[in-house]
Amino acid sequence: MNREIYQEPLVSRYTSPEMQAVFSEHGKFTTWRRCWIALAEAQHELGLNNLVTKEMIAELKAHATDINFELAAQKEKEIRHDVMAHVYAYGQQCPTAEPIIHLGATSQFVGCNTDLLLQKQALTLVKKALLNVMANLANFCRKHKALVTLGYTHYQPAQPTTVGKRHTLYLQDLMMDLEAIEWLEGQIKARGVKGTVGTQATFLELFQGDQQKVRQLDELVALKLGFSKVFPITSQTYTRKLDVKISEVLAGIGASAHKFAVDLRLLSNLKVQEEPFASNQVGSSAMAYKRNPMRSERMTGLARKLMGLVPNFYATYANQWLERSLDDSAIRRMDIPQAFLLTDAILRLYMNITSDMVVYPQQIAKHLHQELPFMATEKILMVAVRQGASRQKMHEIIKIHSVAAGKKVKEEAADNDLLIRLAADPAMGFSLAELKAMVADPAEFAGRAEAQTEEFLIEEVEPRLAGYRELLKEEEVESNLQV
Repeated sequence: MNREIYQEPLVSRYTSPEMQAVFSEHGKFTTWRRCWIALAEAQHELGLNNLVTKEMIAELKAHATDINFELAAQKEKEIRHDVMAHVYAYGQQCPTAEPIIHLGATSQFVGCNTDLLLQKQALTLVKKALLNVMANLANFCRKHKALVTLGYTHYQPAQPTTVGKRHTLYLQDLMMDLEAIEWLEGQIKARGVKGTVGTQATFLELFQGDQQKVRQLDELVALKLGFSKVFPITSQTYTRKLDVKISEVLAGIGASAHKFAVDLRLLSNLKVQEEPFASNQVGSSAMAYKRNPMRSERMTGLARKLMGLVPNFYATYANQWLERSLDDSAIRRMDIPQAFLLTDAILRLYMNITSDMVVYPQQIAKHLHQELPFMATEKILMVAVRQGASRQKMHEIIKIHSVAAGKKVKEEAADNDLLIRLAADPAMGFSLAELKAMVADPAEFAGRAEAQTEEFLIEEVEPRLAGYRELLKEEEVESNLQV
């Protein structure tokens, strides 16, 4: 590593080698050569074998991956055109095939088709990571489906739920993200061979006006590159509207992760649930006792960056004048890899955290004990009414005692004595033992939380995960991911 120049943290600290490889120079430029080979093969097979011979194609294939990057860089510095620089470097290795490399094509033949291919590869890695996070969360939900905990609305204590049910909320969001990826996969098509402004004029010339052959060429090249579909219409580029949709899906994953990470940070403060904490991890340079939720904090920061990229893609798409404008080039070189690298980094963290989250049942019970008398007031009210009391009168009595008990808790840090207060009021008509019996089982206040969790896992999650068994392999995500 050259420590005298800026290093991209997404590469040096946060992302997987697999995602880095997709957007590497080697990944990009070997894919350019795949495009040139596919074009030459299709031209030969569709009748241009007097121009494009088997020997030429064999020569191109023999040098598909051994790129002379130094020569290409030197040539680009001279002519200031990256595609023609690589055509030159390829031609130096393939002197027989040199005359037909890039035959009839424009720069965006390799540029757009490569972008689409790389994003397809990257999206598969994203989907795999997403599925593994979902599997982790599903296991966690099942394990804690019956563990009753306080719910929180406005970050204030609310009706109880269960730890498992709470995490089905995050899992359901990821299910929506998975559906968005599946939809997106159907939108990614080959740009194909469309010529300079998308009219295929040069290819019509090559095939001497045979329109059917030109259509076949478009479809055959796409097929050879691994696409099942091809954009029927393009300008010089495939529509940057697709880039917008890809960025929205990735940002949606970032938003889902951000929601989860923020919630875990809040729960960590309550000491009821934490992210994994390595035995030798340092939480604070000054406060040795601290166990800061560093991975969750990192997730929120990375997700903030990812969500913030989307407007760039809208602006780039909206500014594509007529058949092409080059102001998309520089920003897409940064934004497309960054969007996928950020998503990769976020999901690696998400996988890591959900693989070994820590729950503290006793601390959960402590919070429940403090608040459950308040949660039970509606039940107490209903029982009193069933025994013949006036709802309005009972509501007023319970309100007075609840406010007084709450004030004592806040001002004196005292225990919640609401049940004692209610039992001492003759107008209520309940003994302390009867009132305590009403709150003896916290699960009674959690409604169908456990059942909802079980139903959701069995009916929704498990069938979806079962369809992706090949992607649900053990993921090695180191526990000491860097800050």
